Amino acid sequence: MRVFVVAGETSGDTHAAALLSELRSLAPNLRISGLGGPKLHALSADVEDWTHDAAVVGLWDVLRRYGWFRQKFQESVTRIAAEKPDGILFVDYPGFNLRLAKALQEHRPRTKLIYYISPQVWAWNRARIPRMARWLDRMLCIFPFEKDLYEKSGLHTDFVGHPMAGRLQFIGEESRNANLFALLPGSREREVRKIFPVMLSAAKQVLAHRPKTVFASAASSDKMQSLMREMAHKADVGCEIGLRNASELMQSAAAGLVASGTATLEATLCGLPYALVYKVSHLTYVAGRAVIKVPYLGMANLLAERPIVKEFIQHAATPLNLATEALRLLDNPSTRDTMRQDFSQVRQKLLATDTLSPARAVLEVLR
Repeated sequence: MRVFVVAGETSGDTHAAALLSELRSLAPNLRISGLGGPKLHALSADVEDWTHDAAVVGLWDVLRRYGWFRQKFQESVTRIAAEKPDGILFVDYPGFNLRLAKALQEHRPRTKLIYYISPQVWAWNRARIPRMARWLDRMLCIFPFEKDLYEKSGLHTDFVGHPMAGRLQFIGEESRNANLFALLPGSREREVRKIFPVMLSAAKQVLAHRPKTVFASAASSDKMQSLMREMAHKADVGCEIGLRNASELMQSAAAGLVASGTATLEATLCGLPYALVYKVSHLTYVAGRAVIKVPYLGMANLLAERPIVKEFIQHAATPLNLATEALRLLDNPSTRDTMRQDFSQVRQKLLATDTLSPARAVLEVLR
């Protein structure tokens, strides 16, 4: 059995590696190839580690590297035609993966096309769902409300639970450092350069009111760790920069500022009281604002159907606003407790105890 996987970001690499590790235990002769990150590459040398270059943010980044993406797209089509895999596992990363799924229609029905961690088209382009139903054989979604949306189009869909909901430990107040504050600007270089300086400026204002506050952050790579240390030094803010330790920090800090994306949901599932921060180039912001159709940016707020986490987006993401919210979280145990109760309810929605695991769902399709 051969599976070709495409994951373009750090989170997708992590979730795909967990799925395929379980699938290999169910089907020991499984052969894995494709595009992914370090965890998928460790699982199979036939998976190219491309996430450092592929994980881009926004329209401008994509346009700037269009030639490179086009080359990788053509290489993928050629590889798939030559390898003739039994299944292709698309993991999130919709800009690349949906185009690839459309381009591979001539290889069906022999090759099964399976999408894991469904693209959030319900937030920006629901008209794509019927087309996806024509291109794909199975959708494995991680948010409960997605199942009905996709099945209405005729696409066989399974809610398999969120992969982080069962893996991450929800930590209460008693096990946290009351003076430790997390600054988590994301994993990609462009968002780190955009968001971390604002977080550091906010930290400086927090220290003026709470001198005993200790700041810590987490870098996604050695390169990001060096960059973030330089930025903290330049800002003259003491901040311990760990390496690939975001989950541990989320489980030990009293509160934090977290860049919009997977990390905010991770913070929710760890029980970390936080504020969401989103800041991108002007072009990306204008383009996103024109197409986003949901009331909140954070998944915790979307799942709760109300603003349980404050969102500081673009022009609102100022040092003063972030510092004010950081102090509110640090100085009010009751605020943190209420937020954590809301997080616990969100976590329950993401657990799928009575469903197929993602690996078993994939195996069912391939067989």
